[in-house]
Amino acid sequence: MTFMKSWEDFEKAAEKLYLQEPSKARYTMKYVHSKNQLVLKMTDDVVCLQYKTEVQQDIRRIDKFINNLMRHMASKEH
Repeated sequence: MTFMKSWEDFEKAAEKLYLQEPSKARYTMKYVHSKNQLVLKMTDDVVCLQYKTEVQQDIRRIDKFINNLMRHMASKEH
């Protein structure tokens, strides 16, 4: 599994992955303290998208992305 280079690419691909099959898509978020990194992973068991960051500014972007993803999950439209 490889990591995506830019946040914008990960965000677009992850949202597309979720919207294709919401019941199969899932994400995980893990903080690696020894490396001071936050790692995001979005998968549907066929495609696996990963992104890691050490930048504080990306943390804010990730928060907005997760809020958007939760809005999709909570809405009745798919």
